[in-house]
Amino acid sequence: MSQEETTSPQVDVEEFEAQEAGELEALRIERDELRDRFMRALADAENSRKRADRDRKEAEMYGSTRLARDLLPVYDNLSRALQAIPEESRSTSSALIEGVELTLRELSNVMSKHGITMISPAVGDMFDPQLHQAMFEAPLPGTKAGQIIQVATEGFMLFDRLLRPAQVGVSSNTAG
Repeated sequence: MSQEETTSPQVDVEEFEAQEAGELEALRIERDELRDRFMRALADAENSRKRADRDRKEAEMYGSTRLARDLLPVYDNLSRALQAIPEESRSTSSALIEGVELTLRELSNVMSKHGITMISPAVGDMFDPQLHQAMFEAPLPGTKAGQIIQVATEGFMLFDRLLRPAQVGVSSNTAG
């Protein structure tokens, strides 16, 4: 045998091993890319699941916002009806008054059951623009600037969201 014949199979084996090593490295790179794509797809699916769960919970909590806002004038009108009854008529209309009071109480209970809470500032509280809407400003002796001097209507929250701010009058005194 010649020298060429004995080295030729050796070169073929080395070439084959180098080719195998290259293919193996290419397969490792492809595996790593596929693993990365799989992990990203898994993370995207998990994020989508969490987002859908959060959206579902928000829809449960805040889906009734429009209905809740539509009920607020009913509450206001029942409250005004009770306030408008003169003191001398209260004894003769006690059954009617009791019925309106029970209706207002039941409405309040239903609203409370569904996460609607009242914002009821008191005269003398400080104005909070997150919860109150200033309907007017007036200088009132004995008050400080920013103090509530009159409450026109109560405000309401639906869980942690403002449905309607409390409508108030605010003192504009510069000296208290």
